[in-house]
Amino acid sequence: MRLLHVIPYHSFVFLLEELSRPERCTQVGTGLTTKTIMSQVESGMDIPSSDEQVQSTSDAPSDGKEKNTRTATRAPSIIVGIVAAVVVALSVFYLLRPEPLLVQGEVDATRLDIAARVDGRVKEIPVERGQNVPAGAVLVRIDNPETLAKHEQMRAAKAVAEAQLANVLAGTRAETIAARKAELERAQAAVVLAQKTFDRTHTLTEQGNAPQARLDQVTDSLHESERAVDQAKSAYDQAVNGYTKEERAITRANVEKADADIQSVQSIIDQLVVYAPLASQIYQRNVEPGEYVSPGVPLVTLIDLADVWIHFDLREDLVKSLKVGDRFDVRIPSLDERGVKVEVKLIATKGEYASWRATRASGDFDLRTFSIRAYPVQPVPELRPGMSAYLDWRSRQ
Repeated sequence: MRLLHVIPYHSFVFLLEELSRPERCTQVGTGLTTKTIMSQVESGMDIPSSDEQVQSTSDAPSDGKEKNTRTATRAPSIIVGIVAAVVVALSVFYLLRPEPLLVQGEVDATRLDIAARVDGRVKEIPVERGQNVPAGAVLVRIDNPETLAKHEQMRAAKAVAEAQLANVLAGTRAETIAARKAELERAQAAVVLAQKTFDRTHTLTEQGNAPQARLDQVTDSLHESERAVDQAKSAYDQAVNGYTKEERAITRANVEKADADIQSVQSIIDQLVVYAPLASQIYQRNVEPGEYVSPGVPLVTLIDLADVWIHFDLREDLVKSLKVGDRFDVRIPSLDERGVKVEVKLIATKGEYASWRATRASGDFDLRTFSIRAYPVQPVPELRPGMSAYLDWRSRQ
């Protein structure tokens, strides 16, 4: 209030106008600050009424300071403009770029369920889960005493068949041939005696000294003696000639049958020990020692880590741009987003289930899914079945 009494009214109005001008408040270098104007007004000095008068009263260094001040006030505006332009450009880029189409797959490998062809009780499992085994390594041993006993029985039967064959090949014993010869000679002697008896009886009958019945009796005895000679001669010839070729073939067949029976039982015994068909890793043990197992029941599950691929289920509208031999990069999240180049080696011949169903009654249709197998171009030892893999289908290379 004291200022209003001291300063004339027109000077006060001019002071307010000067204070309301931004350049007056920011021109520190000119010396025309609020305090300077107030002192000029109180002392009755003439206050410059325009920028030209102020400019004329300022010295040469004040010109450089005013220029620097204007430059400093423009810098924030330039920065704000640049930031706004960058934001607009990024917004346009993200709005106009196509939305990524992520396709997720899963790492898979060859899996083998090893089963036995025989029944029995598990005797030993010398492998552990997660163990790497070479091809031919023992996985499971099964105990079956009945099969072992049957094998011994088949071996004994083969020995009998071989002995029979040897006997046939050796022929008839010399003692048997001598006995047959003696029987032949005895039959021949009986024929001689029967012939002499027949001759005498025939003569007596013609002379009427012997009845006809007696002649008939000695005639019948002669015929029996002759038949006995024929029989004895056949037995002697059989003894001399030995066994026929058909009998030899039968005995040989018996030996072969016995050998086949042994091989059949031996094949069952060989199945009592289960081996690894290839170098792999033990994924799961399905039985434990002491359990009874039946044929066909999986005992051990193996994973072949040398045959690893990535499995994708693609909609049919995506498969049309894919063919066998195509290569692209996939990302493995569990390997720190490591990129792996894969090659398509299998595209399912027939689509399976519908992975995307229409939401409208007309215009859209269900899309079937095709199974895809893509194998790594270069081996990746860190890959394990079950790991996830993904890629942007639109930007794949």
